[in-house]
Amino acid sequence: MTQRQFPEQRILAARKLHPRFTPVVFALYMSTVMAFLMTLIITAVNAGMSDDYFSQVWHAYRVAMPSAFICILMVRPLVARLVQLTIRSH
Repeated sequence: MTQRQFPEQRILAARKLHPRFTPVVFALYMSTVMAFLMTLIITAVNAGMSDDYFSQVWHAYRVAMPSAFICILMVRPLVARLVQLTIRSH
């Protein structure tokens, strides 16, 4: 027996990307979050928590996020292979 799908669920499902885009979407989300966190930390360490702290963070983040996105796309296959070599298969 299948569950009945409400119109809202069909609309949301139709808006989702095809699974083949998973590596790119993963890299986008990972780079967005990690670049932001690292920018917060590194700016605080290097420049301190001044009045223009968030302005400095935003300035650095504009460079860090696209750089992180490209780097994650490039190293993802290597990291996936390292994980495969590290984790025991059943």
